[in-house]
Amino acid sequence: MDVRQLERRLRALPDLHQECLHDILTTTRLRNPTKVSGSRRRDYLNMSALDARSDVLTILESWSDFVAEKLGAVAPARSVPQLARFLVRHLEWLTTQPPAADFAAEIEDLHGELQRAIDHDRSDPRSPLVECVMDGCTGTINATPQKTGNGEKSSISCSSGHKWEIREWLTLRHLMDRRRKHAA
Repeated sequence: MDVRQLERRLRALPDLHQECLHDILTTTRLRNPTKVSGSRRRDYLNMSALDARSDVLTILESWSDFVAEKLGAVAPARSVPQLARFLVRHLEWLTTQPPAADFAAEIEDLHGELQRAIDHDRSDPRSPLVECVMDGCTGTINATPQKTGNGEKSSISCSSGHKWEIREWLTLRHLMDRRRKHAA
């Protein structure tokens, strides 16, 4: 394990985490800037950016709690920059502990996940289908926002007809995560 590389990766996570925020709702660019009948811009959610942001916070918080518990320290506030600084401050100690290889692997994975989320191919959004969060609904949600053509805003919908505006996506993601945990 290269401790210097691990430190660089750990220090890079807050900036990558922030960059993902700007990349959650992306807009494909028209290749021809002249509007032609039938051409349109297409907005979509970068699901991998949402997932990567959630993963980085969860994993850094878990490792910070581990360090705080073992050293009798106070864990930092739940923010990626503070958690990363805390882990960098205790990196020398952490790399001597039995789970050091797991820590290094998780930081490397997070770094890669964030970079892949930012560098995705914008012309090919891969929107996963997930189970609808409405009670009793057997439909699936497609995360690619759709425009109705009636002047309505883009929305996300399930195959059974439930709809959410894009601004409601983070709440919807929370409901999907909670439903998945409940099912498990």
